Amino acid sequence: MKQILALLLFLFYVHSSYGQFEQDKVLHFLGGNLYGLVGAGIANEISDGDRTWTFVGAVGGSLLIGLAKEGIDQNQYGGWSNEDLLATVLGGVTVGVTIDIFKKKKQRKREQLFRDAIKSADVGFQKKFPTETNSLLVLGISTTVLEK
Repeated sequence: MKQILALLLFLFYVHSSYGQFEQDKVLHFLGGNLYGLVGAGIANEISDGDRTWTFVGAVGGSLLIGLAKEGIDQNQYGGWSNEDLLATVLGGVTVGVTIDIFKKKKQRKREQLFRDAIKSADVGFQKKFPTETNSLLVLGISTTVLEK
């Protein structure tokens, strides 16, 4: 019940504070979220799931799109806005932190499942492999085939 009440209060606070931000800053934040997610996905694939590089990819993706957008604004309208760039990068940081939190939670859950599986496993059972290095024995074929 406390969680539902806290969520409702948070949503009310976000809704009331939404009117205090310029619409342009909100769009920059959402654009930073989107391109931060793309950057995090690319960095995650390249780095084989390294958390640090995933976060750097999220921030880097949002920074790149923010710089590109402000460069276009400077060229077309003559107006560079550091506040817009900050809103875009904050969108990427938010995505990076969110991915890191959920990734850490998933990793802890996976480690706990592994510990539980090891505890319940029968470690007394050992499979016996052939001691000879003959490849026929590994395949399950008798060595008498070679004698013929």
